[in-house]
Amino acid sequence: MEVGSLPVELWRVILAYLPLPDLGRCCQVCRAWRELILSLDNTRWRQLCLGCPECRHPNWPSQPHLEPPSWREALKQHALATRTWTQNGPELQSSACLLFFRRRKDRRVWHVGPGCEFETLRGALGVVGPYDRVVLHPGVYEEQAEVALKVPVELVGLGRLGEVALLVCMEQQCPTARLCNLVFMPPWFSTVVYKTSWGHVQLDNCNFEGAQLQIRGPGTCQARFCSFSQGSSAHLLGVVLSLFDSCDFSGSDTASVTVEGPPVSERNWACKHLAALARTFSSCGLSEHNGSPKGHPAASTGGHQPPGANVKKESITIGDWKRRTGVDAVCQRTVIEDGWSDGERSEGEENRDEWGANNTKKQFTLEYKIPCDHHGLSHLLNPRPDGSLPLSSSPDPPSMIPDPLTLQQELDRDPEAHMLAASTLGCILRRCLFRDGKGGVHLSNYGQARLEENVFRSLNYAVRCIQNSTIVMLRNEVCECRASGVFLRLSAQGLIAENNIHSNGEAGLDIRKGANPTIVCNKIHSGLRSGVVVLGNGKGSIRSNQIYNNKEAGVYILFSGNPVVSGNHIFQGQAAGIAINENGRGTITENVIRENQWGGVDIRRGGDPILRNNYICYGYSDGVVVGERGRGLIEGNQVFCNKGCGVWVMSSSLPQLLSNYIIHNCMYGLAVFCRKDPENIEVREGNWPGQEGIAGEGGGADRRGVEGEGREGQENFNEEGELFAWDSDLDSEDERHSARRSISVALVESNCMSYNGAVGLYVKSTEALNVFANLINCNRGLGIAVLQSSQLTRLATNCILENGRGGVAVEKDCRVELRGNGIYENSGYGVSFSGNGQIVENDVVGNRGCGIQVCGTADIKVMRNRVQPSQGCGIAVLGPVKGVVHDNILFQGHRDNRKALLHMDPGNESCVLRNNSILRHDDSCTSVPPWVMENPPPRPLASSPAGLSSSQYPSGLGISVTTRISATVESGCHSGSMFCSIL
Repeated sequence: MEVGSLPVELWRVILAYLPLPDLGRCCQVCRAWRELILSLDNTRWRQLCLGCPECRHPNWPSQPHLEPPSWREALKQHALATRTWTQNGPELQSSACLLFFRRRKDRRVWHVGPGCEFETLRGALGVVGPYDRVVLHPGVYEEQAEVALKVPVELVGLGRLGEVALLVCMEQQCPTARLCNLVFMPPWFSTVVYKTSWGHVQLDNCNFEGAQLQIRGPGTCQARFCSFSQGSSAHLLGVVLSLFDSCDFSGSDTASVTVEGPPVSERNWACKHLAALARTFSSCGLSEHNGSPKGHPAASTGGHQPPGANVKKESITIGDWKRRTGVDAVCQRTVIEDGWSDGERSEGEENRDEWGANNTKKQFTLEYKIPCDHHGLSHLLNPRPDGSLPLSSSPDPPSMIPDPLTLQQELDRDPEAHMLAASTLGCILRRCLFRDGKGGVHLSNYGQARLEENVFRSLNYAVRCIQNSTIVMLRNEVCECRASGVFLRLSAQGLIAENNIHSNGEAGLDIRKGANPTIVCNKIHSGLRSGVVVLGNGKGSIRSNQIYNNKEAGVYILFSGNPVVSGNHIFQGQAAGIAINENGRGTITENVIRENQWGGVDIRRGGDPILRNNYICYGYSDGVVVGERGRGLIEGNQVFCNKGCGVWVMSSSLPQLLSNYIIHNCMYGLAVFCRKDPENIEVREGNWPGQEGIAGEGGGADRRGVEGEGREGQENFNEEGELFAWDSDLDSEDERHSARRSISVALVESNCMSYNGAVGLYVKSTEALNVFANLINCNRGLGIAVLQSSQLTRLATNCILENGRGGVAVEKDCRVELRGNGIYENSGYGVSFSGNGQIVENDVVGNRGCGIQVCGTADIKVMRNRVQPSQGCGIAVLGPVKGVVHDNILFQGHRDNRKALLHMDPGNESCVLRNNSILRHDDSCTSVPPWVMENPPPRPLASSPAGLSSSQYPSGLGISVTTRISATVESGCHSGSMFCSIL
């Protein structure tokens, strides 16, 4: 009969009455008939699938409200899966199917129940033949002793699920068996209701109530649409391969699924069939892209690259950020010290108006301009070949940040992770629901498990992987756990990818004691504490994740934790983006850390990370905070558009800041700060509000909260004894710093500090500081302000250019050396110096006010400088200054400037002037004086002076510096940033 003889709608009504075998035959008639049968997917195929007593809704138990992509395909997969238990015969190429049909022909059906052939299950099992079916009629079947299955058999409950209940303990002693539509409850003598140590068991649509399923390798198990409730669990010991598909685990007393021991070397017949079945739903073909969280769009299609590489425009603009944070467009006069502002006068500046520093009544420009554009850092200011401006000279903040890599991109570049993604050993759990219990999945003693598309909700913990076990987690949801979501410890490893980990009571992931997982492309968000915690010598590779909206740090590293944190987007956290504390380490590279409430990166109390090539931006506080006893290599980062300072360094810390862009921040670019503040005594002692349970240096009990374990009323997982063993695991200092340049003085080298809202570099420190080869330009306040420096601060080979006020200000009682700097075209004086030290071989040219002003009771040497003011004096010595001013060259800047280029207050007998050259333009001569800075060219210099090794000049820019000094760092007064306290 032709299909076209009747309307399609009528055909569909007729075909809706056909049973499953007839629908299959109709599909084989012709292509038109096949398409007609396939069009019944949402009608007849759906009815057949839901009417099958051996399976439930294809998306049960986690998403039964969602329709499957195809009801026919779901029914097909179910039919194939239910036959796995029968596929253990010999493989005959031409007659395998005949062997299967022979078994179907020979098998018998036995009925058990009141009025049937057998009234007890034991009686029926005594007479059944291989592959017979035993149908249990509604009722409760109880056995007082263990029941053995000695031949392959199929046990099926008749009627609806729940009408047939077994109170038995069954041991399988045959190659294969199938149990369907049954409820298992434990007998009086054992909680184990089913166990096998070498055969294969298939469980379809069964319920376990307060019972335990035990599979021991080389035995295997395939469970589908089963429910484990009232404390039920599955224990797998040394299994090679087992599948749990669409099962519901609820109300467990311990872990719902326990996988223990390495897979045994021996395999049973079912392993190859289970592996083939697992591959039908396993996706090494994981999703093509890792999308951004809803409402938080990320940026480009490119991968993680260093700043300045191929990136895409970020969704947040500087205008949007300023409107959101209430930041004024110019961030005027934003200072931290109550007693000082870069707009206020310091001691010795009473005569500033007289000497032309702030005289705005008559503005002068340089008539006799000395070319100084070709200094050693000029390449950071010149336009690029494509005409764009470099970051250090652009008046606009960066608008480009990289996008996280997709999972496929991560797997392509990491063969080990790719191999893990394709692995199918151990226990495989797919589309299961774990809820309302103590634990989800527990792996120990080299166990292996693979978790795909499961939901873990309202547990104490979702996954716990310890003792060299291996976990693969793909596309799971882990939420609302009372402790941390995923625990990895004691050298555990594995792949955790594309999971949605959110709203957990402690950390989303807790890594420690040598655990070394690969964590890629996850969404870790909305946690009540930190996103990821790495501690106690924990390791791991944390890459391309989106970590956002956590109440505490996005990533928290402490107690010698040493992960690789790369390519993540860490944003909109309610505390710090990344916190490194208590001797934490780590390599933190190419992350985007933005819009966090506290510091983007916070390093304290022995924290010693490598922080390289990150974007730290749009924070509501400081960009980077290096607090008490903080260390670390901070290199090549872009720190911009933060509401506080770009980088905040506490005096008692020893960081290395190399080749960073610290730009467009609303307060200081870099603040090296020390302030005694009684109100912050708890902060200084380590009692930070919201910290991960750490109350101070002592007291191991107080540290338990860091692990996400040990709050009142919660389990304290401390059976391995690792909590108090951290001290013995700490690496030696020699090993820790063997690959890094050793320093004993905080080092600021080769950075660009530009367009910040206040001072570019602000120093109020009790300890030595080395500042070498930095570009400090276009800041709204001073270029460099040194307010306190009881030990020597060295400012060498820096370029201090076009800042909104003066170039360098040094207050009284400070010890400062200025050597080899270029101080050009600042809106105030070039150098104002009231402390002790040296001003040697600097070029101070084109500044609007006085070139070099020395005042107060300073004890100073001013030697071999080249000075040209726009107006006012070249060098002014005001007050009872001690020292010597010699061998300087002073150039006239404007013919109308009649101020003395070299001035010293009358009556000063303690300062010596000698061998200074004063070059003025002859008014009778109309030609412009041919003044050129050469031999040497404009400072800072671009080549190393003779006698200095290559290691003595900056790593990134190749600028020469003088010999560096070493000083022992001693404890000084400690404080925190205005906004930032460690968690």
